[in-house]
Amino acid sequence: MPKLAPAEAAQPVVSPVSSAAMFLVLTVAEGGEDAVRDVVPDLTAYARAVGFGYPEAGLACVTGFGSAVWDRLFAGPRPVELHPFVALDGPRHRAPSTPGDILLHLRAERLDLCYDFADQVLTRLGDAVRVVDEAHGWRYHDRRDLLGFVDGTENPEGIEAVAATLVDAERDPEFVGGSYVVVQKYLHDIASWKALTDREQESVIGRTKAGNVQLPDAALPKTSHVALNTIAGPDGEEQAILRANMPFGSFRDGEAGTYFIGYCATPRVTEQMLRNMFLGDGEGHQDRILDFSTAVTGGLFFVPPTGFLDDPPPAPAVDERAADSPAPPASTRHMDGSLGIGSLKRS
Repeated sequence: MPKLAPAEAAQPVVSPVSSAAMFLVLTVAEGGEDAVRDVVPDLTAYARAVGFGYPEAGLACVTGFGSAVWDRLFAGPRPVELHPFVALDGPRHRAPSTPGDILLHLRAERLDLCYDFADQVLTRLGDAVRVVDEAHGWRYHDRRDLLGFVDGTENPEGIEAVAATLVDAERDPEFVGGSYVVVQKYLHDIASWKALTDREQESVIGRTKAGNVQLPDAALPKTSHVALNTIAGPDGEEQAILRANMPFGSFRDGEAGTYFIGYCATPRVTEQMLRNMFLGDGEGHQDRILDFSTAVTGGLFFVPPTGFLDDPPPAPAVDERAADSPAPPASTRHMDGSLGIGSLKRS
């Protein structure tokens, strides 16, 4: 077994799911790179300052960077598996890839602290960034999503969570303690979902609704969410990601949904889950949850270790910024690839 990355080297990825969260996806304006680089070393201090008077609230921020902006901000090596989120065009459903250079995942037991942190950081960044996506999440009953099922039941814990989410020296010696995160915003068709019986809903998800127990193998449909998100590695061991999903909604906009956010030591595990869901498992089975949940955003980010944020590498030479940024790959169909809104508008 490879040596695990030290948890203290990581941003607060392996943390309990909070009662409130704010998800902000930003794009960096041309010429805004220096302003972003000036703020990066102060992000940890901002979290300490905003949360100082409320230690019980557990304010934390996880910051990730997208593939396209990495070489605009930082000289030196790149995370070995960082690439743009790959759109998936399945037989019936699509996972889009949407703009995003920076992800701020703010969480606490109080949403006001998330708001204060975001306000201070975005005020300082000013026109250097633009908020292109935002969702405010909150705990719903006993950690259920708006479809009525408990979310994140199979999350790894303790040492298993560290092994599943954090990059170790064998995987990438330059970025030990980092993590890859995939985010997607899903909008639910609540009316159609409620038209199903509880038994029918359980067949879609693969778990009982009231008791939150996985259906036995003999009764587990191959098109269920559980079946298609069960991924085995080369040794046959089940592969895990750490989900910090949150429900969100707006009566004004007629929206109800789930903000999917999955951390992993490699994006390949999450991408395989998404290929199974949207493209199929090779036997023609796609995830039936997509008949009721539509993905409207998609992004892949790398969360560097805390030492990287506190003391980032120098800026790249100006003539390297454009040359080093890889072009996004084309959309993938059938056996390729990379989950389902709110508004702090600063444009």
